[in-house]
Amino acid sequence: MAFLSKKNKEALTSPIGANNPILVQILGICSTLAVTAKLKPAFVMALSVMVVTAVANLVISLMRKGIPSRIRIIVQLVVVAALVILVDQILKAFVYDVSKSLSVFVGLIITNCIIMGRLEAFALGNKPMPSFLDGIGNGLGYGMILIIVGFFRELLGSGQLWGYQVIPQWCYDHGYSNNGLIILPPMALIIVGIIIWVHRSKNTSLQEK
Repeated sequence: MAFLSKKNKEALTSPIGANNPILVQILGICSTLAVTAKLKPAFVMALSVMVVTAVANLVISLMRKGIPSRIRIIVQLVVVAALVILVDQILKAFVYDVSKSLSVFVGLIITNCIIMGRLEAFALGNKPMPSFLDGIGNGLGYGMILIIVGFFRELLGSGQLWGYQVIPQWCYDHGYSNNGLIILPPMALIIVGIIIWVHRSKNTSLQEK
């Protein structure tokens, strides 16, 4: 089946690991620092970016033969902006509290370099199905890092996960205290740096074998 072709599998799986947009390409760092203080907004942001990237890739791929080269960036921005507005309205309708905590960062998905990069580098030169899978893969790769960072920041910074208390009260009674520093954006950068180090060390080890 064409859906299970080698190219489609690579488009879907490569961004999750070997070519992760954050760990390898160092893209999307700003939103990673800004929305990962808690797990829930990190998850919603990850899902939003994945949907926008996948659908934008699909739309641009379908339109690629009819887009004049000199206005392709404008067309891409219009498509992404329309999708982001739609996602923003859905978030406000169904998860207003999360939408409010994400603030301007949902709107800034329009300028996310991961999305624009995939439209320019992949969707304009490939068929709809590989482009759609590439969008999902890059969204998953990006979202995976957001969720990992959000998990550790909320757990260690607030003692909670998804807003629910995880660390029991007896730990606090015996001297444990939340690490307020880890909620600050610089610690998100340090956590991302550690993940990048582990990822690249693992890849280097595999290449040496």
